[in-house]
Amino acid sequence: MASELSCFKAYDIRGRIPDELNENIAYRIGKAYAAYLVPSKVVVGHDIRLSSRSISDALIKGLTESGVDVLHIGECGTEEVYFATFHYEMDGGIVVTASHNPKDYNGMKFVKDDSKPISADSGLLEIKSLAEQNNFQPSKSKGTVTPLAHRADYVSHLLGYINLENLKPLRIVVNAGNGGAGSVIDAMERFLPFEFVKVHHEADGNFPNGVPNPLLPENRPVTVDAIKNSGADLGVAWDGDFDRCFLFDEKGHFVEGYYIVGLLAEAFLENHGGGKVVHDPRLTWNTVDIVTRLGGIPVQSKTGHAFMKERMRLEDAIYGGEMSAHHYFRDFAYCDSGMIPWLLVAELISVKGTGLSGLVSDRMEKFPASGEINRRIENPQKVLADIEVAFEKGVLKKDYTDGLSMDFEHWRFNLRLSNTEPVVRLNVEARADKALMRRRTEEILGLMGGEPV
Repeated sequence: MASELSCFKAYDIRGRIPDELNENIAYRIGKAYAAYLVPSKVVVGHDIRLSSRSISDALIKGLTESGVDVLHIGECGTEEVYFATFHYEMDGGIVVTASHNPKDYNGMKFVKDDSKPISADSGLLEIKSLAEQNNFQPSKSKGTVTPLAHRADYVSHLLGYINLENLKPLRIVVNAGNGGAGSVIDAMERFLPFEFVKVHHEADGNFPNGVPNPLLPENRPVTVDAIKNSGADLGVAWDGDFDRCFLFDEKGHFVEGYYIVGLLAEAFLENHGGGKVVHDPRLTWNTVDIVTRLGGIPVQSKTGHAFMKERMRLEDAIYGGEMSAHHYFRDFAYCDSGMIPWLLVAELISVKGTGLSGLVSDRMEKFPASGEINRRIENPQKVLADIEVAFEKGVLKKDYTDGLSMDFEHWRFNLRLSNTEPVVRLNVEARADKALMRRRTEEILGLMGGEPV
């Protein structure tokens, strides 16, 4: 009987080392990926975690024993595997990473040709089944492993999103969180007029300053302090595999990802004279307002990178953004990047002659938002049903794209369930009325009950 592999999740692989993910499992996953996709050439890279190199080596062994040629880019961020896969026209790509999970975890993200995502509804379950059965036919030939020096092409591609002549000599705090972003900043530095103030810059899989996850409020003060102490114009912090970036204004205030989505949508629409912008359902009014005002078309997608990328391809959208700080770009094979957003924002600051606070403050006043609030609840489905009934009066629009969204004249909310635990996530926004937003947030939280997460 096949053993159940619990490391397979909805979008990727994530598991504790060594009981949920180890070299043996990684080797079987390599063989399963090869059996499912039958690729000739696959890009492989890995993040800075202590276990990543050995997991990557085992994965590569499984691939090459299946006759696959591996182009090895070594230590990298997730988006560098996406880039190498589409840029060099490979048949697929795999990055060994657990992003912002605790240091005793690891995982993998898979893509097909042109960096199309492989998730539960597009092949991940088939790969899981093959890895569990572990019944592979021997290959007639063995694949090769060739180092691929991609970084120069990758940096050149990133710089193509901005006009270097627009850039002013800004001072920018960059906090890699001891993850992988630091080496990319070093590679870009000589092309940019910026002075970088580097915080937790060196890659270190021991995570001596905590797991790199700027969404955790306790991880933000070091970035804030560096901005204030250096008089920086902007602050940027990344998670471990830097597929998300988090921005701080020149006053040291953390700027919610929601408002960055609107800002980048505006930049793309102004530069390209229109187009479609994909957004998630959690917070929408600011994005829709900006996109429609500039003659663009807002398109709502279910939350999650696989859904966002699929919808972007379907619509040929120029840009897509989630409030969780995932930003997607058509010219990046519709994939997410944590490097392109801050470059675009730095260019906006340079061109508009105002700090990030000046670029977003009016939008934050116009559409104040609660930010995502999480509660652990015993019976989440019942809670959603009860809240839907409680707010039935005056509702103008209901939407079930992702959980429950209810729009009223002056405010709206979205409630959605976690995929993996009994947690309900709440987002509330209002039209130019912070007090109303706070009041409605407290009202819904009172009905939800449960424990804060």
